[in-house]
Amino acid sequence: MKTESIFRTYTKYVSANILGMVGLSCYILADTFFIARGVGPDGLTALNLAIPAYSFINGLGLMIGMGGATRYSISGGNGDAGSRKTVFTQALFFVLALAAVFFLIGLLLPYQLASLLGADESILPLTGVYLRILLMFAPMFMLNNLLICFVRNDKKPQLSMTAMLVGSLSNVVLDYVFIFPLGMGMAGAAIATGVAPVVSMLILSRHFLRRENQFHLCCIKPSFKRIRDISALGVSSLIVEVSSGVVMIIFNFLILKDSGNLGVAAYGILANIALVLISIFTGISQGVQPILSSCFGKKETKNVKNLLRYALTTSIIFALISYGVTYIFSDGIVELFNKEHNTALHEIAVNGMHIYFTAFLFVGINIISAAYFSAVDKPGRAFLISCLRGFLFVIPLSFALSALLGLNGIWMTVPAAEFMTTVVVLLLIRRGNQGINQRPPKQDT
Repeated sequence: MKTESIFRTYTKYVSANILGMVGLSCYILADTFFIARGVGPDGLTALNLAIPAYSFINGLGLMIGMGGATRYSISGGNGDAGSRKTVFTQALFFVLALAAVFFLIGLLLPYQLASLLGADESILPLTGVYLRILLMFAPMFMLNNLLICFVRNDKKPQLSMTAMLVGSLSNVVLDYVFIFPLGMGMAGAAIATGVAPVVSMLILSRHFLRRENQFHLCCIKPSFKRIRDISALGVSSLIVEVSSGVVMIIFNFLILKDSGNLGVAAYGILANIALVLISIFTGISQGVQPILSSCFGKKETKNVKNLLRYALTTSIIFALISYGVTYIFSDGIVELFNKEHNTALHEIAVNGMHIYFTAFLFVGINIISAAYFSAVDKPGRAFLISCLRGFLFVIPLSFALSALLGLNGIWMTVPAAEFMTTVVVLLLIRRGNQGINQRPPKQDT
């Protein structure tokens, strides 16, 4: 494709996916807003303790969806018909197996899980009921992620965007209805969140009802080799989601120790706003992935480099805008979630926002670079980037900086970890550009 053509394709896919991912991220933000207003600080704390479970479910769904869809696109580019035909079925096997585990945990062990996540006696009932419903809807979340990724890579980015946006809108409406008129509290918020992916999948069904889909179910046995391949290509998406959950668990424990439940409530405000803003960068990375994989499969080296440049430039622009807006309007943003106008909560959250959100200057570069290496069949480098920003830097920094600087040290942890990861990313990109001329090998079915 010519440069003008590839830029138009990039704009089409990325703009649709950013809108869709922002909508998808509003699942939990809507819960945060309505729970803050309808249940109060205890509900906000309970939600913040439960979010890591959602991140893990969502992350596994994205890992399988992104990994399978990436192999689907690469196989289409390099003529590997066998992999292209069977990868969706193998991905579906994988999703159903994992979703069954989450469903059983939600049915049998929600309160035990709530305790493990840090809920004390006052918060345990709220956290447990939210987790039970959320986990029992895990099959819906994971199937929705799988279908969104495959439909987008099947040249229907607008349909994926519409499905995500309509699903999110239904969550917002149902949150209000269940929490306020019906008075269902945390249970209502969880049910509204669980119904949203069902609505999204109903929108996606149009792709199949009109027989526009190029991927189909096949009569084959599960292949552990294919599942490993899907996992390797999609693991960076898993780490992105799971790392946010792991960071949240660690931060919750450290903040509880330093500032109690009020500090956790303040962190809940920051974390949920951050999820929406980070979804912009995730939207860029997931939007550019199908085009990158296709161009890589066809050995269009110039287009691969151009796409990476477009994506990084877009992320830097969004990062500057995001930080500027949240810094200038931090007081008003925090008050949206501060129903009781608690002065201490306001001060903690605003101060944290000014420090914590400097991470956006580096987050986009890291997320997009990990997606780039997955798309060009270098999952090892994608995994390294995701681990550095998700675990290897964040965990030791959180304990060290909190010990030295208290709550401000906790807020500084993520920006420091993202900056250190960016340094590694720049070195890997320089090396990675030397290998994109190699045509990927065909995969066994």
